Amino acid sequence: MSDSRDALLGRIVAEVAANGLGDRSLRDLATAVGSSHRMLLYHFGSRDGLVAAIVARVEAEQRALMTDDVPAGASAADVILRVWARVSAPEVRPLVRLFFETVAYAGREGTDLTSAWLDDAAQVAARLGIPADPVGTRLGVALMRGLLVDVVTGGDVEAATAAVERFVALIKDFRP
Repeated sequence: MSDSRDALLGRIVAEVAANGLGDRSLRDLATAVGSSHRMLLYHFGSRDGLVAAIVARVEAEQRALMTDDVPAGASAADVILRVWARVSAPEVRPLVRLFFETVAYAGREGTDLTSAWLDDAAQVAARLGIPADPVGTRLGVALMRGLLVDVVTGGDVEAATAAVERFVALIKDFRP
């Protein structure tokens, strides 16, 4: 990705995280980030191309919250609790809202939003020397996404965190 495209995408992601994407036009988005709709078309091809780039960026940033700086010797439970603390943090919520706003687009386009999480989790497990568990990881991703819906729609973060902690306790007690 070119530096100018990457910088423009960063500004657009920040804008739509703060103010929503909805049915905003390329012109509106371009104006909001100090660009022109022609530059958006040049870099992304169409509004659909821009939304696809937004989905990819937000997904990559969320996955990085799992994969970056995992302490040596961390357990699967440690990683789950660490990821939850990061994705449920108030400063990340605008990006979480944006993720959910773009899920419908991803579904229409057939974009897989889970496999990359499973792949990244397997890499983290390998680095930590713990067995990868794709089924358990898929369950964890689904659980966190569901609880994040609760959090971003005005739910109780403490109650959602307690649910994640209960999940971690359950998986510690039960191994397939």
